[in-house]
Amino acid sequence: MINLIWAAMILSGIIMAAVKGKPEVITQSAFQSAQAAVKYSLELAGIMSFWLGMMRIAEEAGLVAAFARVLRPLMRLLFPSVPPQHPAVGAMVMNLSANILGLGNAATPFGLKAMQELQSINPAKERASPAMCTFLAINTACITLMPTMIIGIRAAAGSADPTEIVGTTFLATAAGMCAAVLADGVLRMIYGRR
Repeated sequence: MINLIWAAMILSGIIMAAVKGKPEVITQSAFQSAQAAVKYSLELAGIMSFWLGMMRIAEEAGLVAAFARVLRPLMRLLFPSVPPQHPAVGAMVMNLSANILGLGNAATPFGLKAMQELQSINPAKERASPAMCTFLAINTACITLMPTMIIGIRAAAGSADPTEIVGTTFLATAAGMCAAVLADGVLRMIYGRR
């Protein structure tokens, strides 16, 4: 299905460029997009390397284990199928911590590592486990106490009060996370009975 959508978008772009009499726009856009893709890939690789290294240091220092102990009751409630000492717990804790601090780019490598670890204990490798679905829901709609990235962007754009969005961001993300956890639980009950 997604291939058909992509094909339709490409064809409609080519047709519109031909209708407007500007076929050179297709080549320019393709090259610009390819350059942007390489740029973003390299940036993401650098960020992932840095934060995976930081995570390794935190693991060796015992910080991840200590943080995981604090969050263990919540993690057991949300992820009953994941053993408490499994490396996936540490990766999920670090991912959630980065999301809570508004560091979305920093959360990505931890999320990928968590999914990799969750897949290692997934009994049915060809489909996502309930823990993977729950983690994806929480990761997507995680509560944000301090949207540091948005504050930085607002400050760079010259906002008079870049931190004025903290309260509304907290309320919006809290509501989003509650809805995600609730939907995950309801859908798990519905599909778990089938």
